[in-house]
Amino acid sequence: MINKILVSACLMGFQVRYNGTEKAKVSTQLAQWQQQKRLVIHCPELAAGMSVPRPPAEIMFADGTDVLHDRARIVEKIGQDVTEHYQLAAWLALRAAQESGCRAALLTDGSPTCGSQHIYDGSFNNIRKAGTGVAASLLSEHGIAVFSEAQLPELILWIEEREGKSTCR
Repeated sequence: MINKILVSACLMGFQVRYNGTEKAKVSTQLAQWQQQKRLVIHCPELAAGMSVPRPPAEIMFADGTDVLHDRARIVEKIGQDVTEHYQLAAWLALRAAQESGCRAALLTDGSPTCGSQHIYDGSFNNIRKAGTGVAASLLSEHGIAVFSEAQLPELILWIEEREGKSTCR
């Protein structure tokens, strides 16, 4: 049985980031997994109806877990509170992962939605801090292993350990 992986659409070359760009990380491994129909390509923000482009948004001096439990807000640089949009994005990512049988997720780090290792601090001064975005937090809370794009080698190992074989060829 193969382990399916929810993957951020921007990592697969789709121009869906807040500024209309992508963060293509289409490595040989991701291409192979895509051929195996292992990947579920998803953009939580687009699923929640957010536009491209859209103003940058940051979690205000907290992290995604706090946002999920209504202890913190997500605000766009222009001052608009968009917390509910990002909470919906997180729940839609979880639904996509669960309905597709994903046991892991490969997400774009730094995002208020997908960040799994770091997010921005809420000051809009390009200051990163350790923390998770709302979707990464929710996926983790529901037992889905979350990896950032920088952790692709760890994800490969995670898959190999669960399937008892090498996924690299």
